[in-house]
Amino acid sequence: MSQTYLQEVTPVAASRPICVDLDGTLVKSDTLIDSLLLMIRKRPAALAKLPGWLRGGKAAFKDRVTREVALDVAHLPYNRPLLEFLEEQRGNGRKLYLATGADSNLAVRVAAHLGIFEEVLASDGSTNLTSHNKLNRLEARFEGLGFDYVGNARPDLPLLEKAGEAMLANPDRSLRGLVRSRKLRISRTFEDRRPAAKVFLKAVRLHQWAKNVLIFVPLLLAHTLRAGVIFNAILAFFCFSLCASATYIVNDLLDIEADRRHPKKRHRPFASGDLSPQAGAGIIAVFMAVSFFGAQFLAHAFLGWLLLYLVTTLSYSLVLKRVVLVDVILLSGLYTLRMLAGGAATKVVISPWLAAFSLFLFLSLAMVKRFSELQNTRDRGHTPSNGRGYLLVDIEQMRSFGTASAYASVVVFSLYISGKDVAGLYSHAQRMWLITPLMILWISRVWLLASRGELDEDPVIFALTDKMSLLIGAAVLVIALLAL
Repeated sequence: MSQTYLQEVTPVAASRPICVDLDGTLVKSDTLIDSLLLMIRKRPAALAKLPGWLRGGKAAFKDRVTREVALDVAHLPYNRPLLEFLEEQRGNGRKLYLATGADSNLAVRVAAHLGIFEEVLASDGSTNLTSHNKLNRLEARFEGLGFDYVGNARPDLPLLEKAGEAMLANPDRSLRGLVRSRKLRISRTFEDRRPAAKVFLKAVRLHQWAKNVLIFVPLLLAHTLRAGVIFNAILAFFCFSLCASATYIVNDLLDIEADRRHPKKRHRPFASGDLSPQAGAGIIAVFMAVSFFGAQFLAHAFLGWLLLYLVTTLSYSLVLKRVVLVDVILLSGLYTLRMLAGGAATKVVISPWLAAFSLFLFLSLAMVKRFSELQNTRDRGHTPSNGRGYLLVDIEQMRSFGTASAYASVVVFSLYISGKDVAGLYSHAQRMWLITPLMILWISRVWLLASRGELDEDPVIFALTDKMSLLIGAAVLVIALLAL
């Protein structure tokens, strides 16, 4: 949502150039942080060079990072209200200048992409063009003419105080406080960010906590419902969920560049610039601390599974998600790991039948996720660009793998309900057979919709929002209760 405060433009003001900051102002993110995250993903070995680069000063550091990796400037999260204003002013004859502390190599590419700036003034490897350094450069460049300025953060305060017309774009809390205390007149403010609470909930992917309901499965199937055991399962659920949310944020931070080129993922909090990586790091630290603190009150085996989950998911985010087939096998294994963790927390032994069933079923769901991504990419006329290694020609093979795994899970379930263990847990075990056709219906429907391109790329979101899936789930629950 944008708010623009207008004032009458005098001839003198119209003759002044407009100087615009880049990081946090014209672009909603910090391009240096974005470049570092891209470097971690593409050139992790370069991290060892960072201490040496820092010794050369901040300007030299920016120069080295920018030379190491090149951000995709076409998909940066630009402040749309500000960009529209600048394009309008340029159309009215105003001269625009990009004045930024970012390295000149990056700033020049941004200016070339937008095509609205007369000149770029930026850090050059020796001078870090921020705060008073930037002010001195602008005063020398526009001596006798003056300048208008658009900024967003505390280092911009000296320039805002000297500007003929001071403007803000997504100003941070610190700058807002200084502006109020010094009674600085701000003519325009360009807001382009979503409500903080909504962004936070989207960043932690609260809907993905539904996956962690698997922690309760061993307890429910063992028919062991005691207050203390239920409490342990609930505590394990929240420990796992907080840890999972932290790893999702890690994954999103490392995927910023790729997400910005995706038609849906570009709206994610970090890719869109609505939430800073610094805030993401803070959330990670808090969630991890609470998660592992809570795990101390559960069985040691649960802590071991939680640590394994953390190491595996981080390995997935850093490397393994780009290894063909290994990624889907790993994802299916993580679902089973949740049940193993639930069994450890409640001290319930996991049945081999349950482990086998979950592996086949969740391998199918992981396959349908990749299949849907490829299918939707082909339907848009694009080629895969997320670095996962899958090609459009793999679509039919992925369908074959996924459907075979899905129906294998039905076979395992059928063999399980035919066994002696089920007869000991259910008074009317034969009624459990009614679940089998419902499973076949749901699995077949998921793959049919995926083949039509009608399935959301995340099957978890689909299952939680699809009315037919919810109805089938309710029917399965009723049958299980009737079998008791």
